[in-house]
Amino acid sequence: KQILVLGLDGAGKTSILHSLATNHVKRSVAPTEGFNAICINTEESQMEFLEIGGSESLRSYWKMYLPKVLLLVYVVDSADHARLPMAKQLLHQLIQNNSTLPVVVLANKQDLEGAYCITDIHDALALSDIGDERKMFLIGTHVAEDGSEISSGMKDAKELIGTLVSETQ
Repeated sequence: KQILVLGLDGAGKTSILHSLATNHVKRSVAPTEGFNAICINTEESQMEFLEIGGSESLRSYWKMYLPKVLLLVYVVDSADHARLPMAKQLLHQLIQNNSTLPVVVLANKQDLEGAYCITDIHDALALSDIGDERKMFLIGTHVAEDGSEISSGMKDAKELIGTLVSETQ
């Protein structure tokens, strides 16, 4: 069972995965063309992340992998206001047929000027419309300078994902 990592192209999925895996920041500038799999071992568990690129040509694959995963991590660019409606639409389409799949939304790039705060992201993605049946989390993250330690938001996200994985296995 895997953890699926999705979001629009440029949201920061690959940078987040590298940071979660190494506990150090490594900004990725190259977009994921296709798939990216990363295994992260913690004291409690082994977590396998599958990232599928967010470009329009790859989004058709998203739904195929959804039934096979324990958890969906959905990454949005908090500073890309123009594309939040698209991010919202895709998220709602993805989870409409799976009412129990836990979802962790990472509001990434919180360090950028003009980034929406967590409550604005919550509203922009209409997360309250998603239903009370599922476990749903929203965490603000950012990937700071290369080589530095990961932010507290990233540490919280890693801990939360680990907890959710152990609960669902």
